[in-house]
Amino acid sequence: GLANQEVLKWLLGLQHHLAEEGKAPTAEAVREYAWATLNAGKVVPGYGHAVLRCTDPRYLCQRDFALKHLPDDPLFKLVDLVFQVMPGVLTEHGKTKNPYPNVDSHSGVLLKYFGLDQYEYFTVLFGLGRAFGVLSQLIWDRALGLPLERPKSLTSTTLRQMLEKQPHSRL
Repeated sequence: GLANQEVLKWLLGLQHHLAEEGKAPTAEAVREYAWATLNAGKVVPGYGHAVLRCTDPRYLCQRDFALKHLPDDPLFKLVDLVFQVMPGVLTEHGKTKNPYPNVDSHSGVLLKYFGLDQYEYFTVLFGLGRAFGVLSQLIWDRALGLPLERPKSLTSTTLRQMLEKQPHSRL
């Protein structure tokens, strides 16, 4: 839930750095900042995904939206420039299995553009999105007469036995 906040923090840091250095946001300037981040032992937030090995389709949807509705926004332009540069940098770096952007690489910029500048609420919105997704799935399950889904069904007796094996159980 904090990932898009970290991306936004990194992008604003890049933007601030470029302004301090009197540099325009160019591919070379982004490349230098990315390498400085990596050489400091940090990660570039918003890149990589636990499962995907390509650009996150949700990122692409958000990018398409931004191209249509906020193409001249300086922060969006920076995100787009980072999108063009970062996969090459991370591939050259060699420690990333997936050098492509994930959804968090873009979502914070959109939230900021539309006026949500209290970053602690980004996580709340992330949670709401997940909750609505689960709720809609439950509605479809009920509508289609599907059984309740449970990752693992345990009886209360089994749970009690599991807890009794724990050294600090309060049963």
